[in-house]
Amino acid sequence: MSTEKLFASVADYAETYANSLDARRVSPSATTAELRETLHRALPQGPTPAKDVVASLIRECEPGLLHSAGPRFFGWVIGGAVPASQAADWLATIWDQNAGGFACSPAVGVLEEVCGAWLKELLALPQTASFALVTGCQMAHVTALAAARFRLFDRLGWDVGTQGLVGAPCLRVLSGEHHHETFARALRLLGLGTDIVERLPVDSDSKLDPEALRVALESEPELGPRTIVCLQAGTLNTGTFDDFDVLCELAHKHGAWVHVDGAFGLWARVSSTLSPQLVGIENADSWATDGHKWLNVPYDSGYAFVADAEAHRCSMAMEASYIIDGGGREANEFNPEWSKRARALPTYAAIRALGRQGIAEMVERCTRLAQKLTKGIGSLPGAELLHEPTLNQGLVRFVAEDGDHDARTDAVSEALREDGRAWFGNTTWRGMRVMRISVCSWQTEERHIDESVAAVSQILEGFTSQ
Repeated sequence: MSTEKLFASVADYAETYANSLDARRVSPSATTAELRETLHRALPQGPTPAKDVVASLIRECEPGLLHSAGPRFFGWVIGGAVPASQAADWLATIWDQNAGGFACSPAVGVLEEVCGAWLKELLALPQTASFALVTGCQMAHVTALAAARFRLFDRLGWDVGTQGLVGAPCLRVLSGEHHHETFARALRLLGLGTDIVERLPVDSDSKLDPEALRVALESEPELGPRTIVCLQAGTLNTGTFDDFDVLCELAHKHGAWVHVDGAFGLWARVSSTLSPQLVGIENADSWATDGHKWLNVPYDSGYAFVADAEAHRCSMAMEASYIIDGGGREANEFNPEWSKRARALPTYAAIRALGRQGIAEMVERCTRLAQKLTKGIGSLPGAELLHEPTLNQGLVRFVAEDGDHDARTDAVSEALREDGRAWFGNTTWRGMRVMRISVCSWQTEERHIDESVAAVSQILEGFTSQ
């Protein structure tokens, strides 16, 4: 088979698959055991025709796919991928550019400059901030916190880039009780560890208590210039926002570095109706968010922004004699990866295809649909509404006559996943097992919400009749 026919066969399948997502069951149809039996084979000792390899991958992997790109996936905060960004991602693959250095691909280097400017404008962040296109919010945290680590140590006369961490002064991290695990993991990856984190009280909406932060900063004022304060733009379970205006001013008064985890919530900044919840967020020192959530670009895509561009560059840049000055921004001076995929292509395509208006509409629609879905499920017999979304995150649980609501909640969610008409995940919130509802896909419409509420209702009726 020619290259032309091979690529055409994949394109044909892609169109068929994308058009089928609306009607597909969301859950995989094959068990893990079945997948292993199919996919585990002896190491090939000779070549296999490319057409056979691709056909085999489609045939054998598709039963094990979680169709999270579709309109009825409401589990983790996983977006779909708008068609323009998917097509641009194919270009990233076929062009196979190393976007780490400008000389490796001047066109992609310029596109990355454009994406950085566009993203900062969309999110209303300082245009002077530096940026990095990374694999996801995990590495966005690592990138931003590496800049923070450099600057805080630099203030103390310690060059962490050359001296490392052995014998280094101690830093401190302050955050609310519910920071995301990727933030803690970033601290581990950077060698700072999680023991330096002091969790502070939050209010009933999971917002960091300003008074608690004030007390923590004033109790040991000498530690202020060596402190990182982590704030939330869209908490994991409830999608609420910290009071950035007050907290940033308070932290900066004591010389602390403010980092914002905005994995999905930072995108509310694009909406005129939702952005008032983020007033003052531009005063932070660094921000992290995902593209593969609310911008709906293919995995993997994340963005880091740092107000202190010098600290950002100093924390990442390395010199090498073989580097050619391409005349543009060197992405690897701001990224943890020396070599990297041309992630600017799908990001550029999504923003250009949607525009500010389209992105805002998508964020507002998902929020509206999350409210409808959460209230719809929460009003069913045997269900209880725990948190009505202010963004795109809602919480419900399912009650049992014997009082074991946790077991009932887990059982109902598992039954829904087995049913396949919609997909929900569970978490623990305030000591309770709850079903977390997240709406984040550009494909989700009102009818998908109605269909999903009907599916939950039918599953609950089955439990009631047992």
